[in-house]
Amino acid sequence: MSGEDAPAQQQQNAVDQKQETKPTEEPKAESPTKTESAPAAAEGGAAPAGAPEKVPEEDTFSYRSLVLTGYGGYDKVKLQVKKGKPALKAGEVQVQVKACGLNFADLMARQGLYERLPSPPVTPGMECSGVVEAVGEEVTDRKVGDKVMVLNRFGLWQEVVVVPAGHTFLMPEGMTFEEAAALPVNYITAYMMLFDFGNLRPNQSVLIHAAAGGVGIAATQLCKTVKDVTVFGTASASKHETISAGGVTHTIDYRTKDYVEEVRKISPKGLDVILDPLGGSDTHKAYNLLKPMGKLITYGAANMLAGQRKNLIAVAKNWYHQFSIHTLSLIQGNKSVCGFHLGYLDGEMELISQAMNTILDLYKQEKIKPRIDSTWHLEQVGDAMRKMQERNNIGKVILTTEPMPEEEKKEEAKKEEKKEEKKKEDKKKDDKKKDDGKKEEKKDDKKKEEPKKEEKKEEEKKEEPKKEEK
Repeated sequence: MSGEDAPAQQQQNAVDQKQETKPTEEPKAESPTKTESAPAAAEGGAAPAGAPEKVPEEDTFSYRSLVLTGYGGYDKVKLQVKKGKPALKAGEVQVQVKACGLNFADLMARQGLYERLPSPPVTPGMECSGVVEAVGEEVTDRKVGDKVMVLNRFGLWQEVVVVPAGHTFLMPEGMTFEEAAALPVNYITAYMMLFDFGNLRPNQSVLIHAAAGGVGIAATQLCKTVKDVTVFGTASASKHETISAGGVTHTIDYRTKDYVEEVRKISPKGLDVILDPLGGSDTHKAYNLLKPMGKLITYGAANMLAGQRKNLIAVAKNWYHQFSIHTLSLIQGNKSVCGFHLGYLDGEMELISQAMNTILDLYKQEKIKPRIDSTWHLEQVGDAMRKMQERNNIGKVILTTEPMPEEEKKEEAKKEEKKEEKKKEDKKKDDKKKDDGKKEEKKDDKKKEEPKKEEKKEEEKKEEPKKEEK
């Protein structure tokens, strides 16, 4: 979820959709020409007679891109090659991407549950980091060679992106590209919820769901910048040691315990701030857990995501339990409910930049630092999404644009072969079960028929004496 100019994004999407795409393994190894560079022909005059005609760079330029080809499972995001150099307009910069961030919204988008992503085919991705390699006219605060973080509504899971200069932020000295790709969405979301909506102050209490995820870790670190804040964090038991070391005061295993009861044991009056990414019935629980003057900030509907593909039952259940409240209840309860969605802060880049500047200052002061769970090649995007969707990550899942080494490619190919073999084996087992089931049904039918045959024989026997009498 990221805020940005809607018209600018429609323009970026239009550029991407006009470019020819095809499945690939290896792109052409060509680097883009910076706009400051003068054409060679201008320096040396016309090409000699008989020399081969030079193909314009715009026609030969290509780069790899992840494309959502349709809604469904992990295999719907495919690695393709886009041909043609992206158009660079006034106020825009071209960035050579080094790393991309994976967010929960990307998982929902793959299932068609995230309305801020245009319809497929489209390149997902709301944040990345890289190096500026070309600047358009009217850009005065960025130059070729700048290391930047990029925030956009979509379109960043590729090797080259063109975005408005205002959607980029200079990376601090010493920050890695992986950290830079992990920072924008999670930390802006956490910061604006805790401080703009939550007005977090010393000696208050906060509940953070999914405390081992990207937003969860960001929120925990930001809570630590305020004196004596008590943090309650939910996560599976295997992650408790890590999140405790990161600043969570009270860990709760949501899989085996009722987090409402656990919170009430320690804080009977309730909590000051609750961050709710779950939706549905959990939003009701969160509201009831608030102290007087408490604030509930809801920012997602993770409960809708159940399984690799869209689960209509989970979606329906979430909507059925959708939280709704009368203003009179808010007044009488002295509570507030806020909704946050970074993707809908269109045209509010000034507001986002203010938050980002504060976040970067905290990074420079070493008060916050993104935790990287794992880094995956673009070819491994399916595995990266699976890890996050199955809640196996602690921290941020990152995609790198660095080409996968040949040996790793071979290993990936073997894994895919094994997966296909397993699918075939599973299909054979399923078919065998079906056949066995049919056989059992036939046996049962046969058993049912046998008593009928016996009855028929008995009737025939009874009829025979009657026939003989006649």
